[in-house]
Amino acid sequence: MPNEAPIEVETRRHQMFPVLNAADIARIARFGTQRHYPADSCLFRAGEPGPGMYVVLKGVVAITQRDGLGNVTPIAEQGPGHFLAEVGQLSGHAALVDGHAMGEVETLLVPPDQLRALIIAEADLGERLVRALILRRVALIEAGASGPVLIGPPDSPDVRRLQNFLSRNGYPYHVVDATQDADAAALLEQYGEARLLVVCPNGAVLMNPTEDALARCLGMIDSEEHAELFDVVVVGAGPAGLATAVYAASEGLRVIVLDCRSYGGQAGASARIENYLGFPTGISGGALAGRAYVQAQKFGAEMLIPTKVVSMDCSKAHRSGELSITLEDGRQLRSRTVVIASGARYRRPAVPRLADFEGRGIWFWASALEAKLCAQQEVGLVGGGNSAGQAAVFLSQHAAKVNVLVRGPSLAASMSRYLIDRIEATPNIELHPHTELSGLHGDPETGLNGATWRDHRTGTEHDCAARNIFLFVGAEPETTWLDGCGVAVDRHGFVLTGQPASGGFPARPAAALESSVPGVFAVGDVRSGSVKRVGGAIGEGAAVVALIHQHLSGATTTA
Repeated sequence: MPNEAPIEVETRRHQMFPVLNAADIARIARFGTQRHYPADSCLFRAGEPGPGMYVVLKGVVAITQRDGLGNVTPIAEQGPGHFLAEVGQLSGHAALVDGHAMGEVETLLVPPDQLRALIIAEADLGERLVRALILRRVALIEAGASGPVLIGPPDSPDVRRLQNFLSRNGYPYHVVDATQDADAAALLEQYGEARLLVVCPNGAVLMNPTEDALARCLGMIDSEEHAELFDVVVVGAGPAGLATAVYAASEGLRVIVLDCRSYGGQAGASARIENYLGFPTGISGGALAGRAYVQAQKFGAEMLIPTKVVSMDCSKAHRSGELSITLEDGRQLRSRTVVIASGARYRRPAVPRLADFEGRGIWFWASALEAKLCAQQEVGLVGGGNSAGQAAVFLSQHAAKVNVLVRGPSLAASMSRYLIDRIEATPNIELHPHTELSGLHGDPETGLNGATWRDHRTGTEHDCAARNIFLFVGAEPETTWLDGCGVAVDRHGFVLTGQPASGGFPARPAAALESSVPGVFAVGDVRSGSVKRVGGAIGEGAAVVALIHQHLSGATTTA
């Protein structure tokens, strides 16, 4: 119908900017305090920590987007009954927009902790608020006019690296091509040898930054000491870790979640997950992870992403039951339990020059950013698991041809039937059984321009002008940070669970998801014997919370 699109747009805008009535505001009032702002004053500024959610009682507040180059874009003017916040205010993260008083303004200010309490206590009102907070973040991402400015060639590996990092973390940004923008070119020239400049919303300029440096500039992670004792430290923010955070925080435990990259893990890069309960039409891994990420914060779980864990100290666990996590920046976190949800990374096959082309034609995920690079091109994809199948189907919608290489005779042993059927029905996907990647061609500076693969039965080689190769080959556990703590692992490095306590700990009944160190649990792909499926990981993340309660109850009784 011709009017459907405008109606849908208007409905979404109404959900994004609902007007609260007097009864709604009265329910909110007990969670906030009244604030007065004179004309032209700034309520919040992009790049600075947000004080929480504002509810406008009198006057009008202008909301604008501002990037680091000084460009300002109006978003809306919010009057009485409107509330000012987006999803970052659940955790007090840096604001993404500016808010200025257009005349005198009276507001209610609800700080982050009280905002979370409001959402839990007032369920129907909380549902409206959370929906609006999420839609506002989505709108900022789609608009591409706020957040950091990435200045450099759009097809450069460094630009794509940061694009992927920001996209996976649900953070808005935009790219400026210095060859097409005179102001950007002049700024790039000022910094001499810089391949890439990033201008943060607060005006800070970073040269060729790492993901960690960019995250700190944007205020995505804090630098607080966190000296308090947590109930649960979750290491890894994939489906298993996020499920643990949601269920543990919702039951009143003090939870902090750590991940060195982004929330969602490998599942977060999946174009479409179709065999997860409750989503008959499928859902992208990013959307599923994004919802869980917000849900965990709603219940009060703290997030430190990206933050790398370098070690765990179990030496006090014998006496006090306390575990210590050391971060790469030197900070330490104390907790009564630790959940290992650090997952597994795709293995790097022994192909000459592979490292030279990582991020320059060799990829370990297949997102919309990589799909654009493959438009009407022939590509290669190595692997026969579900993630490989989902990526192949997704890429087939963009690439001219997708060559799927598997070492075995077919996909039947490692891939779900629905994906095999879809691959067989897709004309531009060709399966190459008994085949492995054997060579890469090109210059690391300009990127991959071809690859060779070999049939290991006959030795026949085939050269292909593929400029992009996607690797989904096996998995290696992310467990090096456990070295020296006494957590038992199998011969491949995956964490053993359901084993008797070792290393001098008192004997105790073996819990199904507990490691050899009491109070240390493992869930998801990192656990030895796990099914390596999103549904299984989420189930383990939920189930481990009951075991955590049992452990904490026993520790309390002993104390």
